[in-house]
Amino acid sequence: MGGFTSVWHWLIVLVVILLLFGAKRIPELAKGLGSGIKNFKKAVKDDEEEKKEGKEEVQTLHTTSPNPQTPNSPQSSTQTKDPTKVS
Repeated sequence: MGGFTSVWHWLIVLVVILLLFGAKRIPELAKGLGSGIKNFKKAVKDDEEEKKEGKEEVQTLHTTSPNPQTPNSPQSSTQTKDPTKVS
């Protein structure tokens, strides 16, 4: 009653799998499963690298962004002129 801890349980499962899929088909299934796992791990690794690159890019943008400079002359100089004078 302990689940699949017995060797006999595993042998029965193996025989059933052999009967269902055949001896020739099992290596193909294992190869497909292995390549699927490999592709999944690669995708996870690429995703983590993209996140890491994105964080580094954001950090460099924050550290290298220029501070806004105040202009030497006021922007609204046309408003400070005497409205009665016409050029």
